[in-house]
Amino acid sequence: MSKKNASILFLGKEADEYCEKALEFCRLHFTNVTACLGKWGDPKPDTMTSWRGDYVVSYLSRWIVPSGLLELARVAAINFHPGPPEYPGFGCYNFALYENAREYGVTCHRMVARVDAGPIVAVRRFPILPSDGVASLLNRTHENLFALFLDVATGIAEGRDLPASTEQWKREPFTKKRLLELERITPEMTREEVERRIRAVSFHAWRPFVEVQGFRFDLRTEQDE
Repeated sequence: MSKKNASILFLGKEADEYCEKALEFCRLHFTNVTACLGKWGDPKPDTMTSWRGDYVVSYLSRWIVPSGLLELARVAAINFHPGPPEYPGFGCYNFALYENAREYGVTCHRMVARVDAGPIVAVRRFPILPSDGVASLLNRTHENLFALFLDVATGIAEGRDLPASTEQWKREPFTKKRLLELERITPEMTREEVERRIRAVSFHAWRPFVEVQGFRFDLRTEQDE
């Protein structure tokens, strides 16, 4: 299939620099591109039930793609996940930092009904630095995710089949509930555990909280003063 007749449904994040670059690439290299951009909590657009075409491309999309839409993609439905196969699901950056992982990455995979479970197309890896927090890891993740997107999307535009990686998902996807649990600090936790949680969930105004006898105390740092 050449770029002249491939049709794309692009699902992405609203007001995101790299998402807009990925969409621009699609519009330059494919003749028929339908785009749906949104934020957390937005209802699924009607386009998701009426579209027919060749590829569904999910890039930082805020929607879980329904199985009915996956079946409408004549060639493939692919997702660009901001984590490696070791960290599927929600809060992948946070859990990598919490577990003191030395390496991170990004993944392109075919979508199936279950989240982050489909056959892996390609993975791009990079080191986690001892100095990394959520913000710095997030920045490098987005740079690498866009680079991976360019590799895969260029292949599609040139008419090549999607590659098939030998990598496999390593665990069940993390959930939002587990991420919210990671925010909580209690008095019986060791200093090491507290430090790991602070590193894993501190991002701008988002901080862990301390819970004592049912009372909640939000953590503040010197940067907040």
